[in-house]
Amino acid sequence: MAEQNRYINREISWLDFNARVLQEAENPEVPLLERLRFLGIFSNNLDEFFQVRYATVKRIAQSEKSGKKVLGGQSAQSLLKQITTRVIEDQKHSVQILNTIEQELKEEGICFITEDQITPEQGAFLKQYFIEKISPALATVILSEEMDQDLTGNTAFLAVGMRLKDEAEKYRYAVIELPSEINRFVILPKTSDTQYVILIDDVIRYHLNHIFSIFKFESIEAHMVKITRDAELDFEEDVSKSYIDKIIESVQDRIVGDPVRLVYDKEIPQQTLDVLVQKLGIKTKDNLLPGARYHHRRDFMNFPDIGRPDLLYSKMPPQPLKELSLEDNILEAIAAKDRLIYTPYHTFSYVIRFLRQAALDPQVTQIKITIYRLSKISNVVSSLINAARNGKRVLVQIELQARFDEENNISFANQLEAAGVQLIFGVPGLKVHSKICYVERIEAKNKKRRYGFISTGNFNESTAKVYTDYTLFTANQKILKEVNKVFNFLQVNYKLKTYKHLIVSPHYTSATLSRLIQNEIDNKKAGKPAGIRLKLNSISSYKMVDKLYAASGAGVPIQMIVRGICCIIPQVPGLSENIEIVSIIDRFLEHPRVYIFENAGDPKIYISSADFMTRNIENRVEVACPIYDKDLQKQIIDTFEIAWNDNVKGRYINQVPQNAMKPIDDTKVRSQWDIYQYFKDQ
Repeated sequence: MAEQNRYINREISWLDFNARVLQEAENPEVPLLERLRFLGIFSNNLDEFFQVRYATVKRIAQSEKSGKKVLGGQSAQSLLKQITTRVIEDQKHSVQILNTIEQELKEEGICFITEDQITPEQGAFLKQYFIEKISPALATVILSEEMDQDLTGNTAFLAVGMRLKDEAEKYRYAVIELPSEINRFVILPKTSDTQYVILIDDVIRYHLNHIFSIFKFESIEAHMVKITRDAELDFEEDVSKSYIDKIIESVQDRIVGDPVRLVYDKEIPQQTLDVLVQKLGIKTKDNLLPGARYHHRRDFMNFPDIGRPDLLYSKMPPQPLKELSLEDNILEAIAAKDRLIYTPYHTFSYVIRFLRQAALDPQVTQIKITIYRLSKISNVVSSLINAARNGKRVLVQIELQARFDEENNISFANQLEAAGVQLIFGVPGLKVHSKICYVERIEAKNKKRRYGFISTGNFNESTAKVYTDYTLFTANQKILKEVNKVFNFLQVNYKLKTYKHLIVSPHYTSATLSRLIQNEIDNKKAGKPAGIRLKLNSISSYKMVDKLYAASGAGVPIQMIVRGICCIIPQVPGLSENIEIVSIIDRFLEHPRVYIFENAGDPKIYISSADFMTRNIENRVEVACPIYDKDLQKQIIDTFEIAWNDNVKGRYINQVPQNAMKPIDDTKVRSQWDIYQYFKDQ
């Protein structure tokens, strides 16, 4: 079978995923303001796609080998054109959805207005707002042919064109960057039963005469333009520079990286657009995408509540963990029995409580932890600093190449180092994506006992409120001895370790997963119970796809819940007829990785930081942890089955039609609501 018929291209699959996000923005069953936020998520996703994936394909297409290089059986140049066509269609659809949402908001008494609709009373309010909040934050650049000017960053700005009076130079051009530190939506004083909202873009347009008062012009107009740049980090091979210095310089270089997309208001005068294209150094029209009046719609993610809880999801406060109070001695509780939390159904505060207690406990001697992404204000970091100040030996592996979090992680690295925390920056050429923590405690008779946790998600208080993730708290000495081996490898990475319990990338994951899948094939052939259930963010490793195809061919039933990229094609006779795949997009972002192997009736269950992607399996340090406790195994299987049966937010993917919703039978199952109730009932 031809490669392009055997796999879905990963970039096209990603666009299919973002189309699922757009489905939520379009869904009339979703509360109105939440639909607006899904539109923001769609736009934010697309920005990152262009900064990373599109930029990578473009690099391949522009390389000398581009004529030979193919991606999934397709040339890079052909793929770029396919992506551009698809994105233009999706963008048009998103504008239509936004127009519909705005009309429905109007019916709810919430109206967006432009600068042409401002009343005198609103004008007085906005003048003061502009002077006090917007004007001090504006970055305005006059464009000049004599000067080289970099329009830096991945940002939105207003392109201003002025027709001048009585001057030899008839036109003058400028750009105004939208201030990112101010919420883009200005809530105007309420009038009778109507709440008016105006975008900062239009407040700036309203004050163009004020901003450019030093010029004598006949006319002035401003149109929105949005630039997206290649976000890949390029490192100089300079041995005299520290790793942190190289990261800092690469992040700084990113803001003037090659432009990969320029989205512009299609009403912009051609002359103004030509000036911008020349200034940005854009050499191909493939990078130019015409659009509507407003761009940078990711700002809708932060659309204010405006006092209308009826237009938002109802609150779902985290449930307490059965038999474990935040007031208890959490180390004692873990010593008695493994505990599993599933955020945001449970609170992330259990993680903070564990670290706080370890920081204060006089018998705890050392703490080791891996950090990938952190909240802007991190209780995890403050707990680790507290532990160091209490004399604990604290070792932190912090990943400085966590994309778009580099600056945040560098800042925390400096704080931790200043507090006496030992920092390590991982293995050359490998990102450290594992989510592990290890604690040593000296107990009775001077005996060392280990405690720790392994997670599928980042140790981030902010995302833990909206990302679903498992975290296992354990005092299983065999598992934790191997967790410590991972830290030893991170410190001395020329020495390979062996593992009986954990599955660790980059050296063992591929072989171990293949062996586990093969075991199911062998069991099926032997007439024993066999089956594979996977919950993943993405699957793009052709090696893993082929192994699952082989399992399907042997008759092994395979159920997969995949949120994002999925290169496997299910339900193809002779190839994948025993593979079923669904995707769930709802209120929370589905983030855990779970592997369930039937194993002849004695299930092997793992939670993991690793997706079935080549980068996770071969180019990162990842950890999958077995779940041995029968009660916790049942919990994972139960919640998987609830998700699998979701017929409200579940969609069939990589079939025709793409992203078709599962049919609702006699009983509605909305997995995130039902899982919340599952834990509430416990």
